[in-house]
Amino acid sequence: MALTFQPLYVLAAGGERSKEQLDIITNNIANVDTPGFKRIMMEEFSQHIPNNRGDSYNLLVFPRFKQTDVILTQGSLRKTGNPLDVALKGSGFFAVRTKAGEVYTRNGHFFLDSNGRLVDQNGNPVLDISGREIVLTSETGITITEDGVVYDGDRKAGVLKIVDFTSVKPLGNSYYQGVGQPQATDAAVLQGYLEDSNVNPVKEMVKLIEAQRRFEIYGNLIRSLDQMNLKSNEIGKV
Repeated sequence: MALTFQPLYVLAAGGERSKEQLDIITNNIANVDTPGFKRIMMEEFSQHIPNNRGDSYNLLVFPRFKQTDVILTQGSLRKTGNPLDVALKGSGFFAVRTKAGEVYTRNGHFFLDSNGRLVDQNGNPVLDISGREIVLTSETGITITEDGVVYDGDRKAGVLKIVDFTSVKPLGNSYYQGVGQPQATDAAVLQGYLEDSNVNPVKEMVKLIEAQRRFEIYGNLIRSLDQMNLKSNEIGKV
């Protein structure tokens, strides 16, 4: 007599979610030194699967995840002295133009490209409040005020576009996509500073070990069910 495959499907789904959690935690740890990186968290809950009799009792419970959230808490501010390094003290994001369109970042480690454009570490232009690129003549004599006004010597080169969202979706490379309409922000721009990642490496390592153990438990249970199924088939042939 063959066993029902429902428990196998349930365990396989739980194992897949555990693998997703492992990937997210690993990504958090890999970006612990990335300026402006925001920790990603999978919110967990338990889903109840009724048995094959449809009873409301004897339920099989396994973990699922509601959604993936970006934790927007402020990272610590680190002084670099580089005039093109800027950090946001408060909520909000810098606007950057990529091939995929306008995206947002907290990583203020900026540079000047060969055309004098202010760009991020991926070479994408940083935008001012009018959506234009900011062009500077040299790295010397650059002043950026707390309001985000960029001066090239005595010339006003632009105003950094800084927007805020109630929530964002991660896109990779320290980029985020805003959810809903952009909101005004009173964040202060600090020149010569970078915001560190808000990832706590010790806590993430603990979560990584827990997720790895969970993944292994699902694998062991699946193998045990498979062996039980084989033995059940052998008995049925006798």
